Amino acid sequence: MNNKLKNKRIVITGASSGIGERIAWHVAQGGGIPILIARRKEKLEELVANLSVQGFWYTCDLADPEHIRTTFHSIFQDHGQIDVLVNNAGFGVFESVSDTDMNAFHSMFDVNVLGLIQCVKEVLPRMMEQNHGHIVNIASLAGKMSTPKSAGYASTKHAVIGFTNALRLEMSSYHIFVTGVNLGPVRTSFFDTADPGGEYKASVERYMLDPNHVASRIVSHLFTSKREINMPSWMEAGAKLYQLMPGVMEKVFRSQFSKK
Repeated sequence: MNNKLKNKRIVITGASSGIGERIAWHVAQGGGIPILIARRKEKLEELVANLSVQGFWYTCDLADPEHIRTTFHSIFQDHGQIDVLVNNAGFGVFESVSDTDMNAFHSMFDVNVLGLIQCVKEVLPRMMEQNHGHIVNIASLAGKMSTPKSAGYASTKHAVIGFTNALRLEMSSYHIFVTGVNLGPVRTSFFDTADPGGEYKASVERYMLDPNHVASRIVSHLFTSKREINMPSWMEAGAKLYQLMPGVMEKVFRSQFSKK
């Protein structure tokens, strides 16, 4: 991991906490150059100050297309090229469809889908010109196996999975790797917004993924042809069974699916 990351410019969105923060740490440990994007300036400053190498940060609202454009323009001006883009930013709102305001649906799609796609669009021409690069899109196993109260979030991640799979095929002749990351619940601040009451978080606490372990796994696969990273493995198996027998799975695991 160390040699392949050395001096590589690695852009990470949603980098101020959770998985993004830990990816930045592992990139720095491997000798890469972490280029961090998030909304919270203070958190970014603190994170960069504590990295083992010099990192760089840019504030950006990924729901704002013009802000995304100017941010990546600044990154290319400052660093010349981008070797890796890790699209980690995203959020969810866990409510039933009938209770979810349309503004919440728009916001989730703006950040989780359209913001992610635009970040890819900003780096793709340069990567194609370079004839190398790696794009990592962090989606969710919710995009493969939906549950009650996750319609908005799951639909955004389903879109990300579809986008990622198509992009991978398009980029194969340009030596640009494209990896999808599909995760179950991770112990991060994600649930502060998704589940403010804490009921769902409490029900899944015992099998939440550790963000540092997730980040280490992602970074270990940079500059490899890894198609997908699915964690945890038992939930990946459940998602595969769901594709084979959705009716049976929904019936047997109805109570488990409804814990949100």
